[in-house]
Amino acid sequence: MDTSRRRSYENKYVKFFKSKPDLPPGMNPDDAALARQQQQQVSGGTDSAGLSKTAKRNMKRKEKRKQQNEQEASVEVESLSQDMDGMKIAEEVRVNPDGTDLAAAAVEKAKKIKNLRKKLRQVEDLQQKVDCGELKSPSKEQLDKLGRGEALRAELQQLEGHL
Repeated sequence: MDTSRRRSYENKYVKFFKSKPDLPPGMNPDDAALARQQQQQVSGGTDSAGLSKTAKRNMKRKEKRKQQNEQEASVEVESLSQDMDGMKIAEEVRVNPDGTDLAAAAVEKAKKIKNLRKKLRQVEDLQQKVDCGELKSPSKEQLDKLGRGEALRAELQQLEGHL
C-alpha cells in the first residue's frame, strides 16, 4: 500500500481554521508585511509588541539573568583554565618494585586506615559500655572484638608509619 496517498483525519474545526485566511478580507498581503515590519521597528525588534507591562518586565529580568549566567560561566571557565595552566601532567606513572601503581597503592592504604579507625572506634564504644555497666554480660563476639583492639591499634600505627 502506498503511504504517500494516505491522508490523516482532520475534524471540521481544524479544516475550518486551515481554510480561514490569515488577513482580513480585502487586505493586500504586501500591506500586512509592511505593517508587521513597522510594528517590529517601533517595539525595538523584539517580539514583545503584544505583551503586557508585567510580561515585558519579566522578559527583561529573564534576559538580564541570562546575561549574568553567561558572565559567571565565562569567569568560571577563565579561572578553571588558569588553574589548569598551573597544573603539570605527569608523563609516567610511578610503579612500585613489585609492579603495582603507587597511586592505587596509596588509595588502598587510605581505605585500610579508614577501615581500621572505624573498627577501633567500635571497640572503644563497646569498651565504654562495658566499663560504665551499660553492657553487663557481653556476648562471645563482643569479647572477641574487645580482644582485637590492641592488634588493630598496632596495625594502624604500622600503616600510618609507612605514609
